[in-house]
Amino acid sequence: MKKLLLQIIGVLFILLGLFFAVIPGPSLIFFIAGLLCFSFYYPKARHYLSFCQKALTKSCAYLDKKLAR
Repeated sequence: MKKLLLQIIGVLFILLGLFFAVIPGPSLIFFIAGLLCFSFYYPKARHYLSFCQKALTKSCAYLDKKLAR
């Protein structure tokens, strides 16, 4: 039951992320939340979640450098 609930929530978050990718909105937050829900049971989703976390950390550090000037 718990696995099914997490999968439904994950699909909902991924669909919201796709929706907000088309119109302005917080699409990355919903994609990461969906990947987090899937990562409990699927190792491939855990890999993608790790990749997204590293990419966001890198981009935030880059923006901090640019804005500090």
